[in-house]
Parts: sequence; C-alpha cells; structure tokens
Amino acid sequence: MVHHTESAASFSLPPLDILFGKTAVMHAVRNKIERVAETDVPVLIQGESGTGKEICVQLLHSLSLRSRGHLVKVSCPAIPHSLLETELFGYEKGAFTGATATKLGRVEQAHNGTLFLDEVGSLDLNVQSKLLQVLQDGTFVRVGGHDSRSIATRLVSAANGDLRTQVENGTFRLDFLFRINAVTINLPPLRQRIADLPILIDYFIDHYSRIFRHTPELLSKSAIRLMQSYHWPGNIRQLENLIRSYVLIGSEEALVAELIPEQNRNGVTAEIDLTEPISLKNITRQATHDLERQIILKVLQANSWNRQKTAKWLQISYRSLLYKLSEAGMPEVPPRPLRSTSGKSPEGPINSAHPASTPRTRLY
Repeated sequence: MVHHTESAASFSLPPLDILFGKTAVMHAVRNKIERVAETDVPVLIQGESGTGKEICVQLLHSLSLRSRGHLVKVSCPAIPHSLLETELFGYEKGAFTGATATKLGRVEQAHNGTLFLDEVGSLDLNVQSKLLQVLQDGTFVRVGGHDSRSIATRLVSAANGDLRTQVENGTFRLDFLFRINAVTINLPPLRQRIADLPILIDYFIDHYSRIFRHTPELLSKSAIRLMQSYHWPGNIRQLENLIRSYVLIGSEEALVAELIPEQNRNGVTAEIDLTEPISLKNITRQATHDLERQIILKVLQANSWNRQKTAKWLQISYRSLLYKLSEAGMPEVPPRPLRSTSGKSPEGPINSAHPASTPRTRLY
C-alpha cells in the first residue's frame, strides 16, 4: 500500500484533508481515487473548470504503482490538430520535411507511467481511433514508421463537458468513451461543497502569506457569509485567485466587490441549466433575490454603509433591512479598505510554520 500522505507531499499537493475537506461528496471522491489508484484501469475525471481535476490526476498518479514513472500531460485543445498526432505518437526521421531526427511522442514518454489527456473532448476522431488501438492492445506506430511498438501506460482523461452529448453529436467515438471511462470520477462544483469553504480559505491565506511574506487581517464574518452565498462560477481556481489578491493587496473591500455581480445593462438575466427540466417559479424567485441583493448593496454603498439611511431610502423598515442582509449573507458593516503599507512585515526570511509574528485564528 502506498503511503498517501508522503505521496501527496512528493507532488507538492495540499494535504488530503484540505483537498477533500469534510463534505460527504468529496469523501466519496477520495475513497474512489484511493480504491482505483493501484489498478491500471482507465479513469475519466469530469467536472467544471476550476474544480481541481488536474490535482486529482496528480494524486491518482502519486498513489499508483506507476508513480516511479512519468506523469505526461497532453493539453488537447492547446495543440493544433495538424500537430496532435505527431505530438502523441512521435515520428521517424524523414517522415516529413523537417523531420531530421526521430522524436518520441507523449504516449511513448508515458511508458511505465501515466498519460493524462486534459480536455479529452477536443480530440478529433482520427486521433481517438489511434488512441483506441493503444488502449486495446498497448501498441502504436510512430508517424512515418512501419514497426508496431508496445507500451504499458495508465490513461487518465479529464473533461469539462458531457462527452455523451458529443457522442450524440458525432464528435466523439462511443467505443473510445467506453474505453476511457472504466471508472468515472465526478468532481462537484464549489457551490455544492460550501461547507469546505472555510478550510480552503484558511489554506490559501496561509499559503500565500508565506509566499508574499506577510499575513493579512482576518476576513470579517460578513465577508465570509458573502463568500458562502456566492455562486463561484470559477470554482476553486477562482477562490484561490481571489484569496491571493486579498493577501497581496489586503483590501477586503476589493474582495467583496469581486463577489458582487454588476447588473446586466440590458436588464435582469439568470443562469439557466437546460440539461434537465427547470422550475420557472424557482428561477424567477432566485433572479428576484439576486436583483434585490444588488440594489441593497448599491444603496448601502451610496449611503456610506449607514443602515438606517439605507432603510429609509429603500422605504423598508430597519428590521427588514437587517433581515435581508442576513438572509443574503451580505456585509452588515463596510468592508475594510486597503491596508496601510506601513503594516507590511519587513523584508527577510520567515518561519515556514508561522508566516507572521501574530498567529492566525483558523476559520474552521
């Protein structure tokens, strides 16, 4: 059995308790990764952009029996279609003009390791067909070559969208889909694991405090509530970027502004998931709440966060305003502005265990 903690550390991954938090859905993900890691079955990891698919691939490789081999990533949409075949399978000397030497492809580089196809849905049908051969019998032929070569590798793929829809559209082979998803791992969006938000916030603050050599003030409770009510379309990647900016700049006011969407110039809009039946009543109610939240926040800002003036301006009772602020998770007091530069820690090395002289109170 591979020692999980050491394996994660060897890839510079966050601790597993941070990666998977405390929500049941992420514990199920962790359990599935640990169960399939030491097998060679192909794995398909699905999830929205920013949910941590690549980190899960790294963890899967580090826990596998192939961890001594290379983890070779292929960013499928980043490689032009005309070059993808040679990038994957390599080529022989003289295969085409400019091929002055034999080149090993990514598939061959992943021999005895893991081949990671990121955004696998962007592969064209011809390349899917050739990869299918690799999955069936572990053989391939370099471009311009004639000899069949054998490799042993573990394939892990990642997709942002629904590959079955692409199968129906004729842009993805059904037999290839069956081959790459012997096991499917679905990563939930951050909005479905909000209970893990304090853990992630605390981790990112500690992480970037070490990098930037200073620790910001603790986020206010109202800012945390606002973050917990936010939709997080960019998921954990968006959260990390937001916290990195907060640690660097130190402005809670700027952080809050990033979480408040600007009203569409053409009127009220709503994000609608058309993959399943929708409730007009629920969508309308949510759109109304979002618009009300935006209006209250704008009036609060216009009245310098004076809640009594805001209530009068909106022609509602003070008690109703407090209730709406609490219900929407909005700040009840003005967010802290940019901190004074005099509060920065002096230049110089820091203690890795304590990034600042004042100990932080963890959020969880």
